[in-house]
Amino acid sequence: MPRERLLQRGVEAVTDAELLAICLGTGVAGLPVLELAHRLIERFGGLPELLEAPAARLLDEAGIGPARVALLQGLRGLVERFHRQRLANGPLLSSSLAVRGFLRAQLAPRKRELFACLFLDSRHHLIEFEVLFQGTVDRASVHPREVLRRCLELNAAAVIIAHNHPSGVAEPSPADIALTSSLGGLLSQLDVRLLDHLVVGSGREVSLAERGLM
Repeated sequence: MPRERLLQRGVEAVTDAELLAICLGTGVAGLPVLELAHRLIERFGGLPELLEAPAARLLDEAGIGPARVALLQGLRGLVERFHRQRLANGPLLSSSLAVRGFLRAQLAPRKRELFACLFLDSRHHLIEFEVLFQGTVDRASVHPREVLRRCLELNAAAVIIAHNHPSGVAEPSPADIALTSSLGGLLSQLDVRLLDHLVVGSGREVSLAERGLM
């Protein structure tokens, strides 16, 4: 049973649908809870899309009432607060595992390419995390002026940028490297440091800083 497998072997031993079924607890008339979980994930296009769906959209689904809408939105809130509070415990440069875990949760499951920024203060504490651009499954159109504008608005002293590869392969492309160089140069003119660029894949993140590519 999924619950016993979860307790004995951890969350990696259960599928997304099984984990959702454990949280939902019960099914609806004629539909066991695991089948309900599978159906919801399929209809919304994935677990992240389900958890981010607006309440009105969720309520259109059979078996989802106000209590379950609150449950699903509460689950999303718990995940976000868990990662944000881990990041808030200290400077991000000393919390690389927390940064990677946060970005993995935010970006790895996505089926479209997203470009995001972690805006930091002068002590490298997190000011804000934002997804600035969304692309197709293979590229995102990144406008550097928007990154610069948000740095000025947030009074950021440093930035970590990140994007996902929906293919699951985290290797940086030549375009990723070129963007990092260009954006780093522009940010330096504002006296803002570009600390790293992380490429998020399936179960793996590649740091361009660690690779010596910036």
